[in-house]
Amino acid sequence: MVIAHTGIKVTKDDITKVAGWYEKVLAPLGYKKTRSFYNGLATGFSDHDDGNDADWWVSGVLDGQTALSVTVPNSHHAFIAKDRAAVDGFHKAGLEAGGKCNGPPGVRAHYGPNYYAAFVFDPAGNNIEVAYNGAT
Repeated sequence: MVIAHTGIKVTKDDITKVAGWYEKVLAPLGYKKTRSFYNGLATGFSDHDDGNDADWWVSGVLDGQTALSVTVPNSHHAFIAKDRAAVDGFHKAGLEAGGKCNGPPGVRAHYGPNYYAAFVFDPAGNNIEVAYNGAT
């Protein structure tokens, strides 16, 4: 990942459900849960073999803070896949884990002739994309 780390915030009550969802849907991309802090309120994921350098985080909103309640996606994040099969695997895993389809796997020619991507809303309403931009 080119970004050092990024992530989303969800309500404290949703942290277990949402972190569990990411654990399932990121597996086809080689990601696994590698860090957990504050009694599970911050969960980090990495695709590094040694489990270091978690670059995707799901964090619960702490007491005293409020989360926005919106009907549109809270945020959009895109992960790079190693091939089209990983895009397909992410989409399938995302739906099986309770996500909602926001665009099935396929070529998005308006992004480029080989831009193959899928979009899934996570349980908190974030729009998650996985894309592969290589030749078939």
